[in-house]
Amino acid sequence: MAAVLRASRCLVERCCKHVDIALVSTRSMASKTQVGFVGLGNMGNPMAKNLLKNGYPVIATDVFPESCKEVQELGAQIVDNPAEVADKADRIITMLPSSPNVIDVYTGPNGILKKVKKGSLLIDSSTIDPAVSKEMAAAAEKMGAVFMDAPVSGGVGAASSGKLTFMVGGAEEEFTAAKELLSCMGANVVYCGQVGTGQAAKICNNMLLAIGMIGTSETMNLGIRLGLDPKLLAKILNMSSGRCWSSDTYNPVPGVMEGVPSGNNYQGGFGTQLMAKDLGLAQNTATNTKTPVPLGSLSHQIYRMMCARGYANKDFSSVFQFLREEEGQ
Repeated sequence: MAAVLRASRCLVERCCKHVDIALVSTRSMASKTQVGFVGLGNMGNPMAKNLLKNGYPVIATDVFPESCKEVQELGAQIVDNPAEVADKADRIITMLPSSPNVIDVYTGPNGILKKVKKGSLLIDSSTIDPAVSKEMAAAAEKMGAVFMDAPVSGGVGAASSGKLTFMVGGAEEEFTAAKELLSCMGANVVYCGQVGTGQAAKICNNMLLAIGMIGTSETMNLGIRLGLDPKLLAKILNMSSGRCWSSDTYNPVPGVMEGVPSGNNYQGGFGTQLMAKDLGLAQNTATNTKTPVPLGSLSHQIYRMMCARGYANKDFSSVFQFLREEEGQ
């Protein structure tokens, strides 16, 4: 009798093992189902490419058809508008320039929510007003979908190498599903809290980034005027207490570093206009929360002046060039 029981137990264990393997296999195959991507600009393009590199079929669209060519050549399916993306994919990532763009892509006449499937996961990696993220989450919930904000830090270089940092806001129980996709495009995926907290973290980061870049530019300019070699000054700063990301990774002075916008006439990278937009978001939230941000406010003014002086499409590190030109006036 004992032998019969042992044999039965072994048979059950083997069956359970096979069932577990089958379930894991099914989930693995399901995880590689189509992913929608809306917005193939400087950041969205390399992000979508990394999804393709990781084996995810991508269905994409962009308001500028020429932006779709590279990912299409790599195997992405291109459709005409966000609604068509939602019709074909139940996991969608959006990467757009501003709050109005996000509102239009989600709720416009050809928006995602026009054809979104119940249970879809919608991840917005744009940098926008946290209040807009909350509005989109509420609209998605009415359609039976889940919206999460997941803005990024790291710039075009990190987007290309798959080393972005994602700051994620949304329902905690959905974070694992979001992280599966975001990990293909980033080295760090951090849960921040409910919808809107990802945007809050990003706005704070970019305000500090702008302040740091202006400070680095002022420091480098002063040192050069005092007769210091810029490469030597950068070396000293980067082994001293003044070291920061703007000095050691993204130096704004032409010729100090290779592979950064300052070495390419400030082309590419993160545009001055976008930085001015993000600083505007920081100012709005600071006003709404009665938070004093004097350096953030001054940074906003400087970047707005730069936009008015022809720097809008140059990388935000061009503030160094802006200061050099200002001293000649």
